[in-house]
Amino acid sequence: MASFKQSSLLLLPLLLISSFVERSSAAGIAVYWGQNGGEGSLADACNTGNYQFINIGFLAVFGNGQTPQLNLAGHCDGTASSCSVFSDQIKGCQSKGIKVLLSLGGASGGYSLNSADEANQLASYLWSNFLGGSSGSRPLGDAVLDGIDFDIEAGDGQHWDELAKALKGFNQQLILSAAPQCPFPDAHLSNAINTGLFNYVWVQFYNNPPCMYTNGNINNLVSSWNQWNTVQAGQVFLGVPASQAAAPSGGFIPADVMTSQVLPAIKGSAKYGGVMIWDRFNDLQSKYSDAIKGSI
Repeated sequence: MASFKQSSLLLLPLLLISSFVERSSAAGIAVYWGQNGGEGSLADACNTGNYQFINIGFLAVFGNGQTPQLNLAGHCDGTASSCSVFSDQIKGCQSKGIKVLLSLGGASGGYSLNSADEANQLASYLWSNFLGGSSGSRPLGDAVLDGIDFDIEAGDGQHWDELAKALKGFNQQLILSAAPQCPFPDAHLSNAINTGLFNYVWVQFYNNPPCMYTNGNINNLVSSWNQWNTVQAGQVFLGVPASQAAAPSGGFIPADVMTSQVLPAIKGSAKYGGVMIWDRFNDLQSKYSDAIKGSI
């Protein structure tokens, strides 16, 4: 028994180290949910077992004196309390180890940040209404989200860095992610990403011809990917559409090309974190995540 205890004690640190390395290098899939009532529930998405991150989109109205407003398309009325129905589903996803974030912005919507004061006000609102704070009017109920995603595609790129700093000021463990366009550096989020506060950056390699996959050619994508891997962020994800319909301006990568050409070309990057998919509705139709998850 003495020799067994000794060998066990020697083995324990090795197991801990091995476990840490495996966790820290593990890759996964992030997906956006919330913009199509036909995509099924949040619970449905999490029950697939395909996703490690769910971005709930979007908080599409804020700034310029506006009352922040959630837009979850056909799922619920963001101006009422009906979206709180997803509170238990969020908790269910989290119980499976899935990180659930609220995404700010989107391709359309009336949002802006016009001053440092507005950034601080928005951070306080997010903390009280979606994160670890308290409020009597939490749009998604009492579920505590894991973080905030910045999908900023409008405005002049000012004050998002101040928002990131204010959010981390509430809790350093809060997850921050960003979804810039693939032209480098991003016109809206460059200053924010350069703070070094973002855990994940899932770059949109679609709807942008100079840096996306086109007609069988992966060179522009790989070149842009290498630029993005220089940013001060924990991990960088390859953002792709789940189907041609999900990206009308191009960038769809057939699953066989993704697994045989694109992923082998980028997975060796030190900051490689996995793949981001736009979006759950299109993924449900195409089964894209099913096709690529074994190669992530």
